[in-house]
Amino acid sequence: MEKLAGRPSSPLWNKALERYRAELGGANVDEYQGILEAGTLEELVEQIKTIKSPNAREKAILNRLDPILKFINDFSAVVAVCLGTDTKLAALVWGSIRIILTLASAANGTLQDIVDILEELSLTLPRFRYYERTLPVDESFEAALVDVYTEVICFYARTIHFYQINPHAVLRQNAWTDFHGDFSKTIQRIKRLSAIVESEADAARMRLDKSGYAEVLELMKGLKESKLTSPVVPCYHVPYGVNTRFWGREDALFEVQSALDPNEAKQQKSFALWGMGGVGKTQIALRYASISRNRFQTVLWISADNNIQLSQSFRDVALHLGLINRDDEVKDAVSVMLKVKNWLVEAKILTHAWPYDAQGSILVTSRNPNVAFNPAAGGFHIQPFSNSEGAILLLKFMNLNTDSKSNVDLAKDIAQELGSLPLALNQIGGLLNQRKMPLKDFLPLYKRNAERIDSKKTGITNYEHSLSTVWEMSLDKLSGSARILQQMLVFFNPDKIDEEVLRQGSQGLSDTDVDVEFLADELDLLDAEETLLQAALIDKAGDTGILSLHRLIQTAVMRRLSRDEKTKYFDKVIKILSWGFPDTFSKDVGHQHLSWESSEKCLPHISHAIKQKEEQKVRPTDPQHFAEVLLRCSWYLYERECYDIARSFIKQSLDNFIDSSTLAFASAVELLGLIEMDTNFQAEALKSFIQTMNIRTKILGPDDPFIAASLTTLGIVHTELGNLEEAYSYHNKAIEIRLRTKSDRIGNSYSNMSSLLLRMGKADDAEEMLKRCPSLKDFTDDTFLKTGNPRFSGYFDLLTDKDDMVLLARIRQRQGRLEEATSLASKALGFRQKLLGNRLKTCDSLYQVADLLQLRGNLASAIELLNECVLIAESLPEGEGQLARAWHKLHVIYGQQAKMKQSENFKSKASGLRSKILNSNMSDMADSEEAYNELNLWMLW
Repeated sequence: MEKLAGRPSSPLWNKALERYRAELGGANVDEYQGILEAGTLEELVEQIKTIKSPNAREKAILNRLDPILKFINDFSAVVAVCLGTDTKLAALVWGSIRIILTLASAANGTLQDIVDILEELSLTLPRFRYYERTLPVDESFEAALVDVYTEVICFYARTIHFYQINPHAVLRQNAWTDFHGDFSKTIQRIKRLSAIVESEADAARMRLDKSGYAEVLELMKGLKESKLTSPVVPCYHVPYGVNTRFWGREDALFEVQSALDPNEAKQQKSFALWGMGGVGKTQIALRYASISRNRFQTVLWISADNNIQLSQSFRDVALHLGLINRDDEVKDAVSVMLKVKNWLVEAKILTHAWPYDAQGSILVTSRNPNVAFNPAAGGFHIQPFSNSEGAILLLKFMNLNTDSKSNVDLAKDIAQELGSLPLALNQIGGLLNQRKMPLKDFLPLYKRNAERIDSKKTGITNYEHSLSTVWEMSLDKLSGSARILQQMLVFFNPDKIDEEVLRQGSQGLSDTDVDVEFLADELDLLDAEETLLQAALIDKAGDTGILSLHRLIQTAVMRRLSRDEKTKYFDKVIKILSWGFPDTFSKDVGHQHLSWESSEKCLPHISHAIKQKEEQKVRPTDPQHFAEVLLRCSWYLYERECYDIARSFIKQSLDNFIDSSTLAFASAVELLGLIEMDTNFQAEALKSFIQTMNIRTKILGPDDPFIAASLTTLGIVHTELGNLEEAYSYHNKAIEIRLRTKSDRIGNSYSNMSSLLLRMGKADDAEEMLKRCPSLKDFTDDTFLKTGNPRFSGYFDLLTDKDDMVLLARIRQRQGRLEEATSLASKALGFRQKLLGNRLKTCDSLYQVADLLQLRGNLASAIELLNECVLIAESLPEGEGQLARAWHKLHVIYGQQAKMKQSENFKSKASGLRSKILNSNMSDMADSEEAYNELNLWMLW
């Protein structure tokens, strides 16, 4: 690249220069001036010739420098334009390289290694085209360039310093490992910074043609802002109140404090508290969080009993941190988890939930002792109290004099009988206070109850026996609404029971459910809760009103229930939870995103109720209704693209249907087919859609609008299978029915027929078909861009009969109208991100926009979107096809940039994953873009 006329010198240059001199290790003025002697590339080339007479091998090594120096020269020239024309800028680069080569040549055996290092470093630098002299430079672009330049020259300085402090071969050999480790870290930093530079350069190019890239620029701006969201810190997010009766446990707290001290080494620290249930692990963790909150900028509490709870905990954390708004439509698991991850550390730091490679402290509680070794780095076994400690704890619970010997002796006997389990002692304290019972009267009563339990219970451990005896006594005192509420709660997830679910859900109960009418009345519900709170059988968060109870209490209540009682309360709970999930099978209504908030509240309880049903072998009184509720829940999970859980639920729904000749059963079969289709199991999807069609035809006849819906799904799956003529026949029949019945879903049929025509290679016909949509008679591309209707994000039946922005973008791309296609695809991606979060369809749109940007030469921005696609796809069980395709596209783009090492790396990853997906040897398979497209749906609606 020729020398360019630059701008006035940038003040950022001075900071780079200061860092360089510091890294040199305090070089004096003469040494520094010596580095600046090679002012230009040409002078450096001449000076290299003066290096002491190299042998033939060294000559061959030095001959490799030409392309290396060319890359460095191109980059340095662009930096000069941004930082100013100070000759020191280039001289510092060439002078440093001259000194390094001279030192390496004089040090036997290291010249080859140094040239290898210079080559790898040069290949990581940003690539610029010849016309970059016209590129507008804003502050972020300039800062990114300076960061890369500073990293490069500072590594040169450290290399010079390395040779200066290690003049002898033995010293160099011993220090080489650390030096090369520093180089590896530098390369990673430069790669990351270079990607930022190239993205900023791409953005600058696009701003020169703003009208052609307006939506892309807005999209990239939003992507950047989502990663830079400023959290609300300091933040203390612990959804449980402080236990004012906590006592003791100094040994455990000391071990935790020692292991997690934030003032020690900055690397990540982790520790586990493990032990039996009811021993106080959670209370110790809460205590540590409370007393240490001022030592940490942020304290976050994550419940991780299952994937649903884990997801909702991350969502709560994201809300508390301000990473998402409470009114946001999207709070899906992957989106909020990625937001929290990206905030915790700039780079990827979590594999699912565990924050690997991050700083900070992690405290885990578990019954499993293995967590102390993996994933935690250490742990402490929490044991029950000693009898003396247990006695003091019980007396404190009861506000009795701990100095009284008679009190202590009686309390010690009680503690010994209960195994000094904290949970049991807490329960007894509540019971004795509630009943105003003297300590001396307790043990006889306890032993009588223990004998009764012995006669009824077998197969439980000693500590379970102690707890069961305690709870038998507390639960025996319950009556009326409090008793019913406690028994119902066994089928709810014990950690987060929202009163709104109880109140709203109870309104849908039948006239025969008079015993639970109190749930619908706020005051009656509060009265029932108060009784349970006084007996320490439940907890309630004061700020949110969320109820919770210990799992062991839940288990004890369950043991008391007869088979008929279990069935009765299970039925009631399922009726209550059905409130959160709308009917999706009585008619062709499309997606129900307006109900997502209530569905989200009920989902963990549905999951828990199913688990309890299986464990307790409960048989629902009305299996058909239970199956329909599971179906409604499965539709919600499908809409949120939680395919694995949705598949599990819908299979359970199908197993519970008594009558397989109903519209509900047909809808369940269809939903299973839709899940299989979206996850690219088209043959299985086809079987489901044929079965659905047969059931609906028998019930409704051949001309019902619901039949058109079945014909449409059959047309879509045949399109995916490549059976295009059959697909055309099905879509045509669906159009005929919907026109004849004046269905408001006709736009859906036109949209799907348009997609088919596009796959047939008839882009213009596809556009004409799209124009038939009643609401789009006079449509233009701008019609789509100006509407905020989420229908256009890609769902084939969401909200209206209007057609799809994703589809129109594909049509425009096939027509060669890339600017319009990019505009539409970018807007569609924004809609999908807002409505769905980071799910499969968002991956699909990210790839589509990246593909268009590649075609238009905006390679850095394409890479940025593909990296985002990879990040999301890696976290999705069904994302392997998207992941392989994105990796292959990265292979192609890095090849275009002549970054062959990165290109080959992505090629290897893509082909390996494709081979795994297809369960086939890749050696005999085509490695083309089309081959990777086949791993995904033709049109992911």
